[in-house]
Amino acid sequence: MRKSFDRHWYAWAMVVPTVLVLGVLVFYPLVQGVWQSFTNLNESNQRTELCDKVLGGGETCVPNPDRAKFVGLDNYVDILTGAQGSFWLQFTNTIVWTVACVVFHYGIGLGLAVMLNRSFRGRTFYRIALILPWAVPAFVAAFAWRFIFDERFGLINGVLRAVGLDPVAWFEQRWTAMFTAVVANVWLGVPFMMVAILGGLQSINADLYEAAEIDGASPWQRFLNITLPGLRPVSSTVILLGTIWTFNMFPIIYFVTRGQPAGETEILVTGAYRAAFEGIRDYSLAATYGVMILSILVVYATVYKRLLARQGEVF
Repeated sequence: MRKSFDRHWYAWAMVVPTVLVLGVLVFYPLVQGVWQSFTNLNESNQRTELCDKVLGGGETCVPNPDRAKFVGLDNYVDILTGAQGSFWLQFTNTIVWTVACVVFHYGIGLGLAVMLNRSFRGRTFYRIALILPWAVPAFVAAFAWRFIFDERFGLINGVLRAVGLDPVAWFEQRWTAMFTAVVANVWLGVPFMMVAILGGLQSINADLYEAAEIDGASPWQRFLNITLPGLRPVSSTVILLGTIWTFNMFPIIYFVTRGQPAGETEILVTGAYRAAFEGIRDYSLAATYGVMILSILVVYATVYKRLLARQGEVF
């Protein structure tokens, strides 16, 4: 360390501001959140002192007897047993939501990337048009899709009425409401997958396709034996990133389904938000949700990385 600092002091000097920013904005809140998950901190007991004004304009303060205190693993036990919150319902919703979105993100993104990797008239226009949803802020897209699926005035139900079918109350059933959120998030997330996979396709050596075609390989065989293996490094990365982003995708669920019906479409991240900022604000419960979410994603990323390592992939 000392030799490295003496020889590359300028590199250390450039890294220090980044480390400080990460420490203030990431690591300190993370440590604070983990600590709060072991307390009973909420809106009513967050003050450590109770103060009253006295004559002369001063204040007299005494320790708050009901202030937050350490409770150990009680919050985790309460969440996992259902004594607080709806963890298992939200966990199930999160898994279904994440798997459905990532599968459609990757599948549709792969199909579009393969098509856009070919030469045809208007390819540039289609590339730009298909990237546009990525440029739209998530909350704007969420409001738009909420209106599209509106029972009375939405475009979808308007089309159904036009063809003689009954309108659908999309947000009155758990799985139809979840379907609307998945559709909105797929529309929003496919461009990222498409662009990443398109870059991967262009990095595959074209000579491999020519050699396979000369050997009589069909288009499907070339896709299975050249395209998919060639995309494996890119695919492994975008699937991991897509899973983490979708797992924590707050605005689509919060603004499209709004938890309807009766909280049955909430996911873990929206459950954490509602615990922290709605009703009697239970900061310790929200912090516990945050630690659980972090733990799930760390376990997933670790297992995913090991599976890739077994297949010879370097991640």
